[in-house]
Amino acid sequence: MRITVNIRHLEEHGLSLKGKALTEEIELESRDELIQFHEEVTFDLEAQMVDGAVLVQGSLSVGLRCECCRCLKTFESEVRILDWAAHLPLSGEEAVAAENDCVDLTPFIREDIFLALPQHPLCSGDCKGLLRESGRRKEESDDSGTGMAGSSAWADLDKLNL
Repeated sequence: MRITVNIRHLEEHGLSLKGKALTEEIELESRDELIQFHEEVTFDLEAQMVDGAVLVQGSLSVGLRCECCRCLKTFESEVRILDWAAHLPLSGEEAVAAENDCVDLTPFIREDIFLALPQHPLCSGDCKGLLRESGRRKEESDDSGTGMAGSSAWADLDKLNL
């Protein structure tokens, strides 16, 4: 299902678009092994004609299943774009293609969702990551953190005499 707006309907009055679209249908595929999309993208959009262009505003959201880049724990997250907007000119150099009097919003929605993805997903802001030797998470470790100060890369750099 493509998310489209009929230009002829916009000439008469604005349109409200609410619904859900499967991530496969709008070609949302993550190539990042730490981030996977849930099944649906939820959208709540208002479209109108403004000076020979289609103006679409509203909100988008999609659920994510992520793997923390520090501790490798799987967690659920969500991308929410509450003030999404697209200005799509119908004429000129930057004109969008209209097929059967419809403008396809799907590529613009897809692009903005990709831009909103976290670059380094974290399960929490204070995630301590994995211990170097055991590969276990620090919060799971029996060690209270003793002896870790000497094993850091920064401690090794402090030993250099420059």
